[in-house]
Amino acid sequence: MTRDQVMRLGRRRFLQGGLALAGLGLVVGCGQASLPWQRPGKVYRVGILGESASDSTEARLHQALGLGLQERGWIEGENLLIEFRWTEGNAARIPDLAADLVRLPVDLILARSSIYTQGAKEATSTIPIVFITHADPVATGHVESLAHPGGNATGQTVLQTELGSKHLELLMAVVPTATRIAVLWHSDTPSHIPGLRALEEPARALGLQLQPVGVRAAAELEGAFAAMAHEGAQAVLVLATPFFRTERHRWVELALAHRLPTMYSNRDPVVAGALMSYGPNVDILYRSAAVYVDKILKGAKPADLPVEQATTFDFIINLKTAQALGLAIPQSVLQQATEVIQ
Repeated sequence: MTRDQVMRLGRRRFLQGGLALAGLGLVVGCGQASLPWQRPGKVYRVGILGESASDSTEARLHQALGLGLQERGWIEGENLLIEFRWTEGNAARIPDLAADLVRLPVDLILARSSIYTQGAKEATSTIPIVFITHADPVATGHVESLAHPGGNATGQTVLQTELGSKHLELLMAVVPTATRIAVLWHSDTPSHIPGLRALEEPARALGLQLQPVGVRAAAELEGAFAAMAHEGAQAVLVLATPFFRTERHRWVELALAHRLPTMYSNRDPVVAGALMSYGPNVDILYRSAAVYVDKILKGAKPADLPVEQATTFDFIINLKTAQALGLAIPQSVLQQATEVIQ
């Protein structure tokens, strides 16, 4: 994918507002008739690994997935059962949760990102795995290539590694005096190691010094931001992972307390008070993940289904946060935004 393609910004919005996770069952179970290709009496079981049952973002995203399944004739309680397993912020639980789904067994596992894909692949080499928002499936070894995944996993990639230079450029445009950028990363997320490496070259080109700060748990966030401030960071790039999305209110609060502008990869942290986000529209990716579920349950092999790259991107700015930090967003940057939060 060329850099011009990566920088295309989409303005579409799906499924605004949070709905209860139970809505997945309601939406998928709208009473459509079974389709001819489905085996009579066969009920497929799909396992979903997620971060938190109580998080409004999870509810909205799984509602999007439910609509995608409904569009393809998958009816909760008739030809489909959904098995949720939640980490509740504890990534160490992922292997056990994945193993539990394998024991049921399920016919397919939906893994949101690289950290869940890793746990699922460790639990099974035969049950199909569909990742929804993987940052770098090739660099982590979860697929052989995007065109030919091989193995039992395929899905969608969010291009985090390729987007790193764009994130740094946008931060520099808003904080032009910055020379030191902290990078908050999650130590258990497999895609964050290649993500950090990919930032090194664009940082050198921009004359920036990077300060990687890794955390594993919410209790470490306060110390992480204190270290950033103590060592003179002037802005923070937060690498995307479900943990940082779920803990968005806490790290946004800490960033504001230390007067640190923040960049993320999707909208929810910006709504919570982060300064900016640039990246794929995750709601669209959840809805389109149903295409993989549909094909695999109909008999396709993950090894034969190419990994799709995200094509719809959003750039969101929180002007209220900019004002609180004393930042004037240049007009050239504002003109690129797909959404401005006042």
